[in-house]
Amino acid sequence: MQHRQQGTNQEAAAAKAGISARSGRRIESASTTPRPKNDRDWRTREDPLEAVWETELEPLLRAEPALTGTTLLEYLEEHYPTHYDQRVLRTLQRRVKQWKALHGPDKTVIFRQQAEAGRQGFSDFTHPDSAITIAGEPFKHLLYQFRLAYSGWRSVTVIQGGESFAALSTGLQRALQQAGGCPIEHRTDSLSAARNNQQNQWTGAYDDLCAHYNMTPTRNNVGESHENGIVECANGSLKRRISQQLKLRGSHDFDNIESYQRFIDKLCERLNRRSHSRFQEEKPTLQGLPKQQTANYQTLSLKVTRSSTIEVRRVVYSVPSRLIGERVQVRLYHDKLAIYVGQQCAITLTRVYPGHKDARAKRIDYKHLIHSLAAKPQAFRYSQIRDDILPDDNYKQLWQYADEALESREACKWMVTVLRLACEYDAEKQLGEELLSEAKLGQFASIKTLQDRFYRPSQAVPELQAKQHDLQSYDALLSSLNEQKTRAQEAPF
Repeated sequence: MQHRQQGTNQEAAAAKAGISARSGRRIESASTTPRPKNDRDWRTREDPLEAVWETELEPLLRAEPALTGTTLLEYLEEHYPTHYDQRVLRTLQRRVKQWKALHGPDKTVIFRQQAEAGRQGFSDFTHPDSAITIAGEPFKHLLYQFRLAYSGWRSVTVIQGGESFAALSTGLQRALQQAGGCPIEHRTDSLSAARNNQQNQWTGAYDDLCAHYNMTPTRNNVGESHENGIVECANGSLKRRISQQLKLRGSHDFDNIESYQRFIDKLCERLNRRSHSRFQEEKPTLQGLPKQQTANYQTLSLKVTRSSTIEVRRVVYSVPSRLIGERVQVRLYHDKLAIYVGQQCAITLTRVYPGHKDARAKRIDYKHLIHSLAAKPQAFRYSQIRDDILPDDNYKQLWQYADEALESREACKWMVTVLRLACEYDAEKQLGEELLSEAKLGQFASIKTLQDRFYRPSQAVPELQAKQHDLQSYDALLSSLNEQKTRAQEAPF
């Protein structure tokens, strides 16, 4: 009718409306306004739920609005097995959906926030979807992501272990240094590293961290992940981009953790190009950074046992035997342990994480213990850490062959000697491979043969030609000293 009112002829108006010219003439000559399509108040077929909807199903929905159409169908199948089956499921689901829209409870309204430049920064940890290997070995890790709310600028740090305070502090401080400033507020979810959820208060270490950077700590309400959506949604895009770049790279393996971190940094640099202009707007509004970073580790005070070990977070670490009996300070980072005696760092160890929550683990370095073990090699057989002393699978197989082929005492002495030679002559890999290939053939070189094979004679010390002074020069020196002494005694006071 609009086309006709604009002067379009009958055939053209009908074609534009998608109807026939005959229907157009009928509509034009009718005295009533045509009913809109699908606007009817009668049913075209019998209602299959008429007998039970108002009497049984609707009361159930009023009592518990969370019930679904599938659950109600199961109710009908149980009470009326011969009347209802899967053919009414879709009808029932539409009826439930319509009832909830008309009579159901109110739903939570999301109030979208307008970000203010320099106001908020968000932190979160996420598990990567793509399997990563370092030098061929599986690398279990997390990704820490920091994101500014206004510009969307982000920083991502590779984290070993769990969501610890050391990990949060390391990632956050690294992100703030890269951004060149810090926001007024820092928001997380209910991280145990930042908040004691039982006492409903911030941990002292996290409170000090935020105070150092003059940031106010905030968190989203428990279970309301959308309140942390600035970084939560960014986790998905980050992991998808990592997956795509790994496929483009053609390999998931990296030489070391540093090269993997460089890969992540380069990827973040590309993502941040999208928000470059807004970040340039936000950067002047960020607070200045303090002159120095704060500690990104936790401190523990432990005493080294007589077994030359310490236990940290359900992991037993060996340390040099000279530290036995000492009370040491352990600085616990997310990827390492720095062990201090007083103010001096004695040794740095790679941090190890147990496989699951209740598991325990060991990190034993045979080089810390070998000199004591060489003095009493028979202690090797029944040592609680015997298998952990052996540095790799080659040595574990070598011990099995030696234990089967040699006499009991001789096997211990031979194995300990092999470890001592590997330590003293820095030939761990070469020695293990060579001796294992011989052991598989039933050949075990004597201790003297092993020493001759791996002993490296030191370079000869060159002879120095020293000129001997004439002894008369010493007599002249002594005579001169005696004369000076005599003159000093005869001099008047």
